[in-house]
Amino acid sequence: LRCLVGSEMCIRDRFDEGKLFLPQILMASKAMEAAIDIIEPYFKDDDVSIKGIIVMGSVKGDIHSIGKNVCCAMLRGAGFKVIDVGADVDPEVFSKIASKEKADIVGGSALMTVSLPQQKEIVRVFKENHLSVLTVFGGAPCTEEWVDSIGGDGYSSSGKEIVSLVRRLLEERDR
Repeated sequence: LRCLVGSEMCIRDRFDEGKLFLPQILMASKAMEAAIDIIEPYFKDDDVSIKGIIVMGSVKGDIHSIGKNVCCAMLRGAGFKVIDVGADVDPEVFSKIASKEKADIVGGSALMTVSLPQQKEIVRVFKENHLSVLTVFGGAPCTEEWVDSIGGDGYSSSGKEIVSLVRRLLEERDR
């Protein structure tokens, strides 16, 4: 999977540089999703104790899921229980599922600039409902500065970084 994540980063970089275009991105996305479907069952090990419960989804107004899917696969492979709530998920749904599942962390992906404010809404809803759940965010328009400004707990720019971010946040919380 490390190779696949590396390819994802390479594809994103090439897109940013104008060397790849939307049709190639869509083809790469479909290939990545097919690869994850094949290899993800091998990540599940019933003998491994769960290291934490993570709820992951793409925020309301955003139907993109490739980055979220990569992050879910990486987290499952690292021993976390991941509840994938899908794409176009309302902040209240994140809140209800996080409460029901007793989640440690909720992750919200936004691939479009217009859906980015929904990450802020997730933080607001969690505070309003007095949920003591850590929040992590990512996606193309998302930055560490943005996450800090909205009161999120962590930022990940890729599936490659998500596991170390989640581990660090849980270690800090448990100190």
